[in-house]
Amino acid sequence: AQEIDPQTHKQERHRLTLEARQNTLEAVAKKWLHVKRSKVKSDTADDIWRSLELHVFPTLGQTPIYELKAPLVIKVLEPIAARGNLETVKRLTQRINEIMVYATNTGIIEHNRLSGISAAFQTPKTQNLPTIDAEAMPTLMQRLQDASINPVTRCLIEWQLHTMTRPSEAAGARWEEIDLAEALWTIPANRMKAGKEHTVPLTKAVMTLLQRMQPISAHRAYVFPSNRDYRKHVNSSTANMALKRMGYHGKLVSHGLRSLASTTLNEQGFNHDVIEAALAHKDSNEVRAAYNRAQYIERRRALMESWSQQILAAKQGQLYTPSIESLRIVNAI
Repeated sequence: AQEIDPQTHKQERHRLTLEARQNTLEAVAKKWLHVKRSKVKSDTADDIWRSLELHVFPTLGQTPIYELKAPLVIKVLEPIAARGNLETVKRLTQRINEIMVYATNTGIIEHNRLSGISAAFQTPKTQNLPTIDAEAMPTLMQRLQDASINPVTRCLIEWQLHTMTRPSEAAGARWEEIDLAEALWTIPANRMKAGKEHTVPLTKAVMTLLQRMQPISAHRAYVFPSNRDYRKHVNSSTANMALKRMGYHGKLVSHGLRSLASTTLNEQGFNHDVIEAALAHKDSNEVRAAYNRAQYIERRRALMESWSQQILAAKQGQLYTPSIESLRIVNAI
């Protein structure tokens, strides 16, 4: 009556049903991740997949994506929230939603029925990374010198403190990234959080650290080689573990060394934009960001030198007051 062949109609319905059942959450997630990899770092993509494999796929991986409903997914995530891992739940709900949006946009499902699942869970409280203030630096440096730790680890902590870099950036430093003649360390974009190349002016104190490392690793790829496999660099958590052994558990983490530098330099009156450039914080204004990279290198060199002087003073048990000249150069007065 509708001019539809019943046999063809039955075959089409069977095809659509079979296709829908093949589009499980895990299968669709693989397609989504293939696209996602073009937008994030490889390590980030791997971390995303591992989190799904650990928390989501064991229960929901083989569920056809069109059968997913909010109560079902919330039930799977509730035990994670009950353990207090609210940050993990937040990330998982975001990733599941991205998969559902991908499925909607590619025509696999008609609409996203999981868009509001994050509202079923408490919002994780933002916690600042543990750090110390400038007055505690002499104690830190004394403990670092007295600590029974590997010389490479000691140099790594000092390197990270002087250069104001992130743990992974510091641990993965390669000799080929360093221009000894110009005293510059250029970290490639693929190792930076913002995905943009970052150049770090190396102070006299940092160059001395490199001299200490040369007999140990100059003939290898990494400045701070792993003790177990010299072809690899030390783990980015190595500095954290050393700080814990030095008595800083819950008081200071290696990433907090950046906060120490930022807070101290801002309080001393150094130009905020120059400090942000030294920390490689992303500037939302692309035009200004390009100008900053081009113009701030010498001002950043003066800033870094002043910061290194404060670290060296702390080594001697003293507090350091920046010179008027360094403030004048950095602030372009």
